[in-house]
Amino acid sequence: MAKSKKKAEEDESGGVSLDDAFADDEDVVYQETPKKKIEKHEKEMRVAQAEKITIKQSKPIEQIKKGDKIKVDSKILEVDAVIVLMDHKVTKEMAIECFDAKTDKDYQVRYFTDRLDVSDPEFYELVNDFMYVKKPMQKLEW
Repeated sequence: MAKSKKKAEEDESGGVSLDDAFADDEDVVYQETPKKKIEKHEKEMRVAQAEKITIKQSKPIEQIKKGDKIKVDSKILEVDAVIVLMDHKVTKEMAIECFDAKTDKDYQVRYFTDRLDVSDPEFYELVNDFMYVKKPMQKLEW
């Protein structure tokens, strides 16, 4: 026996249209998407991002090398390495990898070459030995 034309089209398309699938849902009440709670550190980050970072340089940032000391807010950190994260052809995204000898914590100060006047550096802390988390920073010195 031959299938009806409509039934044959449904079989070939793999189902019914979205309109047909949800045609009888007038009585259905969908749950609202819960509003995301803003965690404390996110609020701190938003406030810190709104403020301009104070930078005090004793030499150009490109001259920072392993063994140098940098100060982020009240933390005195030792530079372990300076690496290129990404080369954007016009500028490079750099990371100054550093550590706090007192607490044995690792950090990164990220910046774009030749862009400190228009883009603030960012400060990250290494957590769980594999993930860097952005932290607020008000003052950077070297």
